[in-house]
Amino acid sequence: MLKDLRSEDDPQIAAIVAVIDHVAPDVLVLTDIDFDAGHAALHALSVRLRNPYPHVFSAPPNAGIQTGLDLDGDGFTGDARDALGYGRFRGDGGMAVLSRHPIRHEALLDFTDFLWRDVPGAELPRRGDDLWPSANVFEALPVSSTNHWVLPIEVEGTEITLLVMDATPPVFDGPEDFNGLRNRDELRLFEAVLDGALGPIPVNPILIGTINADPADGEGQRDTIANFLTRPDLQDPLPKSAGGGAAGSLQHLGDPAFDTVDWPEDGPGNLRVSYVLPFAAAKVVGAGVFWPAPDDPLSVLLGSDGMAAGAHRLVWVDIMLDGAG
Repeated sequence: MLKDLRSEDDPQIAAIVAVIDHVAPDVLVLTDIDFDAGHAALHALSVRLRNPYPHVFSAPPNAGIQTGLDLDGDGFTGDARDALGYGRFRGDGGMAVLSRHPIRHEALLDFTDFLWRDVPGAELPRRGDDLWPSANVFEALPVSSTNHWVLPIEVEGTEITLLVMDATPPVFDGPEDFNGLRNRDELRLFEAVLDGALGPIPVNPILIGTINADPADGEGQRDTIANFLTRPDLQDPLPKSAGGGAAGSLQHLGDPAFDTVDWPEDGPGNLRVSYVLPFAAAKVVGAGVFWPAPDDPLSVLLGSDGMAAGAHRLVWVDIMLDGAG
């Protein structure tokens, strides 16, 4: 990845850079980006942007850290599904935050290691009366498949707090619904944070990231995300796009304009899986999903097949903060 970032020959990276340059967010969250301890990849990406970001944050994800246990019940250990979070190597598919405003690294609350069994209201997977794949798995398994960060950012004298996550997809499992239950409880972890059950309630919270659950369609625990979107302390600006509206999946119930990912029709289809949910008092002045209609000149940034920057679309929300300069 670092070689491709520096060579400038990778068409997907070029498309991602073009989209970021066009939307030009002040705070940008990246998911599914490999972690390196010196942040070399983040800096290589940042310098390719029209306006590089002066502040970056990342930390090791659970993805790719082997447990030595058989998490997927296939009788073997050591493969990608036996890691704390799905990953072929340490740092596979992590997260990062890039910001034009100072990041308060010293005030980070990192829930990446929070055990699944300790999440308030957690429901662990079972087959019959027994925990699956085994009881000892849950002595060590965190709920977070990647990371869960509570990260304050100082915006011209006003503090906002990002609640950043990238949940496991609620698929690729069996009747025990291991991934579906984990996906739901990854969101429940941040519910507990927002409720004050795990410490002080964050100041001006903004949940941002990939929840991998759609309130109307898909295989996730739809009631959990649907209920979360009605929390009185957050607001859902309902970002939408003309491109998503024109590419709706057959037989899906939700409004396709709100979809954030273009997945194959013989798979999950297009869904709303990525979110930016500001605190209720924030004044939202704009919101959208960068997914231009096919006849929009900006659609060239996504390539002729719409996939130049990958299947996921950038979700953006503009807010005005009281007290910020």
